Amino acid sequence: MQDAAPTFSLAPHGITEPRNVYRNLGTAALYEHAIRRSEGVLAEHGPLVCLTGVHTGRSPNDRFLVREPSSEGNVWWGPVNKAIEPGQFEAVKQKMLASLRGRDLFVQDCYAGADREYRLPVRIITELAWHSLFARTMFLSGPAGAVDPEHAPEFTVINSPSMVADPAVHGTRSGVFILVNLAERLVLVGGTSYAGETKKSIFSVMNYLLPLRNVLPMHCSANIGAAGDTALFFGLSGTGKTTLSSDPLRRLIGDDEHGWSERGVFNFEGGCYAKTIKLSAEAEPEIYATTRRFGTVLENVVVDPQTRRLDLDDGSLTENTRGAYPISFIDNWVPSGQGGHPANIVMLTADAFGVLPPISRLSSAGAMYHFLAGYTAKVAGTEKGVTEPQATFSTCFGAPFMVWHPTVYAKLLGERIATHRSKVWLINTGWTGGAYGVGHRMPIGHTRAMITAALSGALDDVAYETDTRFNVDVPLSCPDVPAGVLTPRATWDNTADYDAQAGKLAGMFAENFKRFEAEAADDIRTAGPRA
Repeated sequence: MQDAAPTFSLAPHGITEPRNVYRNLGTAALYEHAIRRSEGVLAEHGPLVCLTGVHTGRSPNDRFLVREPSSEGNVWWGPVNKAIEPGQFEAVKQKMLASLRGRDLFVQDCYAGADREYRLPVRIITELAWHSLFARTMFLSGPAGAVDPEHAPEFTVINSPSMVADPAVHGTRSGVFILVNLAERLVLVGGTSYAGETKKSIFSVMNYLLPLRNVLPMHCSANIGAAGDTALFFGLSGTGKTTLSSDPLRRLIGDDEHGWSERGVFNFEGGCYAKTIKLSAEAEPEIYATTRRFGTVLENVVVDPQTRRLDLDDGSLTENTRGAYPISFIDNWVPSGQGGHPANIVMLTADAFGVLPPISRLSSAGAMYHFLAGYTAKVAGTEKGVTEPQATFSTCFGAPFMVWHPTVYAKLLGERIATHRSKVWLINTGWTGGAYGVGHRMPIGHTRAMITAALSGALDDVAYETDTRFNVDVPLSCPDVPAGVLTPRATWDNTADYDAQAGKLAGMFAENFKRFEAEAADDIRTAGPRA
């Protein structure tokens, strides 16, 4: 192939004597390289399907930040942000640079951030062609083959799955590593082929840099209504963040990562990264359609070896099957990637205990409480050893990516809610009529109707009742939703069982929030569930 960049040098990054360097290749060329190198297969209708091997998801326990003077005082050190020493980072880097000699390498010069005022120029250097296509899809990139004269990388990611760390020498937990050096503005990823590590490492970088400029980075999706009203959707995996923000009646700004500045909301990305397990044309037509298009990268989706047809229901490789596709594949996307200040904020939870109201209105203090809590639930069968619903609290709805202390992000959110008078809603997309195993999942049609009513203002003038256990205001009526659904206690056959489960979950909230009590204001501390 004649698409290498012979005059382009990676020497400034310490990479010497590579075999060929391919810079800013487009989708078609990267497909050709990936297939020629046996990195993936072409499936029916055009998506590229790749396998990530043993690592079919992120490896949060293998992520480290370099402890160095410029950032050390700002980082929330602990289980999320584990420290590695500069000397250990340097040893990994030198081993990686040496391992890249004689290899073909793929480079994408992209941006993170749709708002030019706050965008971050990034350079992604990968060992695999399909990882380069993933980066080109997920970040904001220019025309294929073009070189942007304004692009000067302020952060670089070098991703080499074949490079494995030695824990005894490098201070890592295993052979897998995601090392972030904020001083050198460099991220090293190795030992794993899961492409999401590149995406989330830059999200972590943005989570560090933007608060320094008084911008709130958020793990949320965002869309815009016909009246120009912006809405945010916070939520952990499995709560419906991507699904519910992809609304045919509203235009999609982005499905995962955004910033909120004094100018409004902006997407960090140029693509979407959706779960595809059991995806159907009936339930999620727009996302389903992307799995049948040239330009979509599918991870760990089962393909028939003869017909090359996809089986989206097959989770034998992993339940975390994924599709990365340009956001332009969604018909009603917002090309600018920007929106105004949010009129509504939706916090999503999938409560497997079946006790939280399906929709409730939060006070500003309640919004801060639930933002810091970041609650959802794991259910039996999702992880080894989980035999009953387990509460999961991921602060700011994205703890693995938060670099500052959570109260830094909460303060920025609280200021913006107060300034722009955003309404905040807590939506439970989990179980009703009983806990997981007894009740059933809230019908998505009901959830969509509740969100539509909240965003349209249809719930502004209805009667509300305070749920004294969970300290939230619950509407007593909602268009297109049976009134009985709105009060979870009334959906249980045995109200004593409901009361027991509700008390148990409220106690978990209270116990979790103890870690924030020293920093949280009095009104926030008292705004949560009452054990």
